[in-house]
Amino acid sequence: MPEKALQFPPYNPFPTVSNERITLCEILPSDLEALLEICFYDGVKSTTFKEALVINGKIDNDYQSGNSIHWGIRDNESGKLVGTCGYYRGFEKGGELGCVLLPQFRGQGFMAPALQLAANFGLETMNLPRIYAITTKSNLKAVALLERTGFVKTADLEGDDVEYELITKKYSVHSPKSNQQYR
Repeated sequence: MPEKALQFPPYNPFPTVSNERITLCEILPSDLEALLEICFYDGVKSTTFKEALVINGKIDNDYQSGNSIHWGIRDNESGKLVGTCGYYRGFEKGGELGCVLLPQFRGQGFMAPALQLAANFGLETMNLPRIYAITTKSNLKAVALLERTGFVKTADLEGDDVEYELITKKYSVHSPKSNQQYR
């Protein structure tokens, strides 16, 4: 059976992926005020709405260039954006999955389903051969989340950084209640 071709962004329309708890959706300029606290690009955090607009523009350019996909994580019950996740820094080595939650929503069970939906999208739609994440050893909550969702430590990197890879044989990322749509 021939291998499936890799399917990188941009997509028309932008993909929306959901399950019963959350929806991964496009981040619009009107969403930036709510996400200002966690709006980053290349490790630089925005401090003003204007900076967030510039950062969002860079993220959109990366998406249009086929180098990333960046979703907002929306709580289906409240309709509020609680964080972001996506694939960043190109796809030469597979898909680097990253995520961040607003502080007031941490520890409430939003990120594990977000990672699962993003991983499903990466495997089923993008046909990524590899999904990995980089965090710091000292970020114990991120390490626990990655391990809980089927990622296995694969490399110690420079400084405190560590790489984890999704091992799909060990952990099924397929959720029978996920709903992938393109809007």
